[in-house]
Amino acid sequence: MFVKIFFNYIIGYVSIVVEGYYIERFINICKSKNIFFWNMKREKSSLLYANVGIKEFKQLKSIAKKLKCNIKIKRKRGLPFIFNKYKKRKIFVVLLLLVVVLLTTCSNYVWNVEITGLENISYEEISDQLEEAGLAVGISKNKIDVKKITNDIRLKRDDIAWIGINITGTNAKVEIVEAKEKPEIIDENEYCNIIADKECMITKINVQNGTAMVKKGDIVKVRRCFSRRQNTR
Repeated sequence: MFVKIFFNYIIGYVSIVVEGYYIERFINICKSKNIFFWNMKREKSSLLYANVGIKEFKQLKSIAKKLKCNIKIKRKRGLPFIFNKYKKRKIFVVLLLLVVVLLTTCSNYVWNVEITGLENISYEEISDQLEEAGLAVGISKNKIDVKKITNDIRLKRDDIAWIGINITGTNAKVEIVEAKEKPEIIDENEYCNIIADKECMITKINVQNGTAMVKKGDIVKVRRCFSRRQNTR
């Protein structure tokens, strides 16, 4: 709807008042002919206020005539009427036209890249890799291949579990889910040391295999090591 209103602003539109006994029928006929109204407001049952494109207004006149409705123009709006008003100010018209063209052109490019979900991965590193893959500030949206970019990043990095790219207007939002590091798997059959984190006394030793390095009643100092094969408490 916004696009249609913006387009009508460029080519010109009028605010109209329609008065007659067949307003409901008038609206239905216009809808069947795909005539676009906006800011439509009815007053009582015989009065209609609305905005309509300047080209479609010509069709309304013939419909109103058949239904014996009276149609009037309240205001004329849009670029053509502005140009007509300021036709002597050529520089103003040219500048205004350039602004419209510039805004339309700029809307086809990405002007902001937002990256979320990073905790352990460097923002600058990901930003550089995205740029290499084809996503950077100032690039045309028509040249962005989201599937290719996400595949390139996933193939290059093992620390990313998922990456999604969403293009909205002139913004590109990159969502990243970092891969969790696999925990170190300890082989229960391997020998290792048990290290005390505080001083304590050995109250019981149950040696299942190997040679006991301490005995009951010994004081274990901080970080003193003894065989893991010992069950102590």
